[in-house]
Amino acid sequence: MNGETDWSRLDWKKELANNVVTIDQLKEYASFGPDEEMALREVAHVHPVNVPRYYLSLIDRTNPDDPIRRMCFPSAEELVVAGAMGETTADPYGDDKHDKGNGVLHKYDYTALLVVTECCAMYCRHCFRRRMVGKPDGHPPRDFAGALRYIADHPEINNVILSGGDPLMLSTAALRTMLTGLADIEHVDFVRIGSRTPVTYPLRLFDDGLIDLLREFGERKALYIATHFNHVREITPTATEAIRRLRLCGATVNNQAVLLRGVNDTAEDIVALMNGLLGIGVNPYYLYQCMPVSRVRHHFQIPLKQGVDIVDAARARLNGYGKRFKYIIGHDVGKLEICGMVGDNIVLKQLHARSGHDDQASRIIMQQLDDNAGWVTL
Repeated sequence: MNGETDWSRLDWKKELANNVVTIDQLKEYASFGPDEEMALREVAHVHPVNVPRYYLSLIDRTNPDDPIRRMCFPSAEELVVAGAMGETTADPYGDDKHDKGNGVLHKYDYTALLVVTECCAMYCRHCFRRRMVGKPDGHPPRDFAGALRYIADHPEINNVILSGGDPLMLSTAALRTMLTGLADIEHVDFVRIGSRTPVTYPLRLFDDGLIDLLREFGERKALYIATHFNHVREITPTATEAIRRLRLCGATVNNQAVLLRGVNDTAEDIVALMNGLLGIGVNPYYLYQCMPVSRVRHHFQIPLKQGVDIVDAARARLNGYGKRFKYIIGHDVGKLEICGMVGDNIVLKQLHARSGHDDQASRIIMQQLDDNAGWVTL
């Protein structure tokens, strides 16, 4: 791949057709032995391959353990369904329990999440919704008008998250319908769009029509973009310019990273990432513990004790803005902040409780851990 390609000049829709989507195409970017190739073909049947040429251009081809490669290349480790650190599940966040139909997930009283598409520009290998992303039997909303009616009928909802898949992979016209509908609901104060597009496919953000739409919406309601940089090398000049365009249209951009083995599992990695984000005007927000997702946990999840040590060491080297991020477990019961360790006990504070469980909000939880535990049971 020519490192001097001006990605901002490419048509984002046409360039998507050039994504690498087969093992044979991947062989142009890496060498695989016969046994490994056979395993990767089996993996691709379970979780498809889909990598933009832009993201492939970030890989150090001389390093088989390159962190960028690890996030986008399939691995034979994905054939391991259960992890060594405990049982795995397809839905550790409990999405299906809160499905109200038409893509609406109402987990917290004040927030509605809309799964608006099962498509992404890239299929990340650590994806916690891999059971549906990129698959024809995913669960896209059947009726967005029905989703709007649900939100309008629940005045306790003061914010809406567009999620997926990746909402910015929808056409600008489809996004306009959604955002206009949400702007018309008086009790919705702000909207969040969860998107890894600024990282994996920033070409989309050079579409003036999209930026104009986001600017128009921002004149009516506050707009937040929750993006997902995991490694400092994802902060390229192209991604930086894409973020600049989002900020100029009035959006606040926050980052939700995931702590991943072999990607960002040192204090140095976290310090470089958080400082890099601040340098382009992105707020460090969450650092998630990798969820116990089938075919993910085995090779991406780091033990919690090790994660606490990494985060503590990183925070010691970060300024006040850099250390604002919360180390989080996205649990079935709600979001839990990982506060630290006291001896062999992890200290958690519940930040959000599921609808109907207000008594759990803000509780402190202490649980004994062994050295290999990567999750907590509540």
